[in-house]
Amino acid sequence: QVQLVESGGGLVLAGGSLRLSCAASGSGVSINRMGWYRQAPGKQRELVTSLTSGGTTNYADSVKGRFTISRSRDNNAKNMVYLQMNSLKPEDTAVYYCNAVRELGFLRYDYWGQGTQVTVSS
Repeated sequence: QVQLVESGGGLVLAGGSLRLSCAASGSGVSINRMGWYRQAPGKQRELVTSLTSGGTTNYADSVKGRFTISRSRDNNAKNMVYLQMNSLKPEDTAVYYCNAVRELGFLRYDYWGQGTQVTVSS
């Protein structure tokens, strides 16, 4: 099992920046990919960015050049993933969810955080 806890959301003016953090815990679990999704009111959840264990990144076209995903390990050896969001726009307003993926052969397991609200005002 993987537990994900996000932090760092909030209210920001257009053009501002926010940094989201996600702590992944789960002893003896190998995570293949971590990323961020978002869901705006009335819209489907969409992929924002992902980062594989090998370091490959993927970004939605709408956030390229503005958002950056990164990872580290904290002092307790938890996997940490961050989303640095710059030049924020009102259309970035959404609930942001941390996602972790484990791939075991043909099986895929997705884990989700509780979500953190990001609101960008114009």
